Amino acid sequence: MRTDFDAIVVGGGPAGTSFARKAAEGGMNVLVIEKKKDFGVPVRCGEGFSERWNQVLEMNVSDADLGARMKGAAVFAPNGKKIVLVNDQTTGYVLERKMFDKRLALEAGRAGATLLPKSLAIGLVKEGNKTTGLRALHEGVEKVFKAPLIVSAEGMEAKIAREAGFDCKYDPYDVDACVEYEMVGVKCEPLIALWFGNEIAPRGYAWVFPKGVDYANVGIGVGGSTGADPKKLLDDFIGNHPEFFGDATVVEVKGGVISVGAPIKKMTSDGFMVIGTAAHQVDPIHGGGIGLAIEAGLIAAKHALKAFESGDYSDAALSGYEKEWRGLEEEKLGKRLKLRHVIEKLSDDDFNHVFNETRSKDLDEVLNGHFQGLAARIVLKRPSLLKVLKVLI
Repeated sequence: MRTDFDAIVVGGGPAGTSFARKAAEGGMNVLVIEKKKDFGVPVRCGEGFSERWNQVLEMNVSDADLGARMKGAAVFAPNGKKIVLVNDQTTGYVLERKMFDKRLALEAGRAGATLLPKSLAIGLVKEGNKTTGLRALHEGVEKVFKAPLIVSAEGMEAKIAREAGFDCKYDPYDVDACVEYEMVGVKCEPLIALWFGNEIAPRGYAWVFPKGVDYANVGIGVGGSTGADPKKLLDDFIGNHPEFFGDATVVEVKGGVISVGAPIKKMTSDGFMVIGTAAHQVDPIHGGGIGLAIEAGLIAAKHALKAFESGDYSDAALSGYEKEWRGLEEEKLGKRLKLRHVIEKLSDDDFNHVFNETRSKDLDEVLNGHFQGLAARIVLKRPSLLKVLKVLI
């Protein structure tokens, strides 16, 4: 096993393997350190992936990656009112992440990257103040790997990124705790379904992501600072909706936490880049991060290749990645974070009023960061919400 590389990636999720593939295609010798024994497991998300991302990233999602194709989204108010939305952000797929992530790993390997599953990154190697490599436990044996560039694609843990000095810590207020069941016997339609309401999911939502005609991911995410028990709430949600789950049974249990705050303030330093969930590159409204992670990995690899060609891995040389990514995503995610802060201040009665004033085209506008029209109409009929919604007007 070689020990010298041009880049070492910590984490074999979508961000890490996308970086590895593109960098390897450009001629870099890349090592991917993955703590799990298999890429893509365990699954810790709803597995939704929009058609927009499929087109923008040229992912060519195939039947082998799929649970099911989605025609749109259905959003439910606390009182049960349903709004259906169909656009390029709500049409798409519910993936089989076990297959999708494995495909990304296979593509990285075919491009020439070295993949090292069942390996735990345990610390940086330094010469003076300069990072020169990484220590890892591979099947219980400590090994030292050298590279001028380390890329953290570690997800929420971000241990190595934090060791490198990046502020990746999480405020519980900006974290959602989630529990999800894969269930069979669910009455599904080809729509991603979301239920809002403080009694259902405090500062969060419940979801049904269909993976077949009677097979779905059913979950709940709640604000990490609320103290709510997501498993109890999920069980209550299922029990309160026998019209969907009366004949259903659980075939798999999943859980995890996800960032729903702002991206970290700095994503590069000398010889180091942070990408994907480790960099908090996650949509703060719904916690989705697959497309954002892949995009970040590809952009980071483009700038890493420039550094490789020049031999300059300084912060100044690598920071083009952060500048490009923020130019594409920061404004949009900032607006969605602002919307999240508004939504969590609404009572269930307020939610029901908002839904009564909302049409499908309004939701489309809101998802694209245009709040003024809907917010003004809501306040006109319920002036008491002006204090909450004025930030959107």
